[in-house]
Amino acid sequence: MLEVRAVSRHFGGIKAVDQVSLRVRRGEIVGLIGPNGAGKTTLFNLVAGTAKPSGGEIVLHDGRIDGEGAHRRLARGLGRTFQIPRPFADMTLVENLLVAAQGQTGERILASWFKPWQVGREEHGNLDRAHGLLDFVTLAKLAHEPARILSGGQRKLLELARVMMAKPAIVLLDEPAAGVNPSLTETIMSRIAELNRQGITFLIIEHDMDLIARLCAHVFVMAGGRNLAEGTPAEVVSDPLVIEAYLGG
Repeated sequence: MLEVRAVSRHFGGIKAVDQVSLRVRRGEIVGLIGPNGAGKTTLFNLVAGTAKPSGGEIVLHDGRIDGEGAHRRLARGLGRTFQIPRPFADMTLVENLLVAAQGQTGERILASWFKPWQVGREEHGNLDRAHGLLDFVTLAKLAHEPARILSGGQRKLLELARVMMAKPAIVLLDEPAAGVNPSLTETIMSRIAELNRQGITFLIIEHDMDLIARLCAHVFVMAGGRNLAEGTPAEVVSDPLVIEAYLGG
């Protein structure tokens, strides 16, 4: 589904990402681990389209996307979340989801004038979907509350629901459990697993090795902007290079 081929991103003489390659097959949950500063989030930015690679290719569904903008990649089914969620604080949870719906007829001025019935039908459908997703991530009771009241873990759940509002086929999750209390971490993990059973593919950056081991069948390791190792969770945590670079012995 997703293939990164020798992708690089250089900032002057700094090689933040250097000839990194990885592959994610349809239906997988794949982990991406490594020490802070390894280049993991920069790689996500390159794949999602918020940064341009200095070299290499990024392929989604057998077509290159490295020359396209982030909105085009989202339209192709590639969604992503961020380390620090930034919802629209003064908007309600359901409104935060509604803005993520793609291809709405009402976004076009003439269509909103001449096709009000179609606009209304879509808006009702999006509203039903938003409420369903909030229920899925256990935030239904807060649907009409402003997003500013949410805890860090609840914001992670809201962001997961918001990216799903766009109906992606593959989602890049950037540290979904970072700073989250254990009970909400379990909720986040269960929701990811359920979405995967429904057919969503995931590539996950995470430092919580328990989460990686429980969710991921395959893991890639980065260090110093480069590929370091890959394999099952058990294989990578026992790799001497990974132990030295990441796990600290």
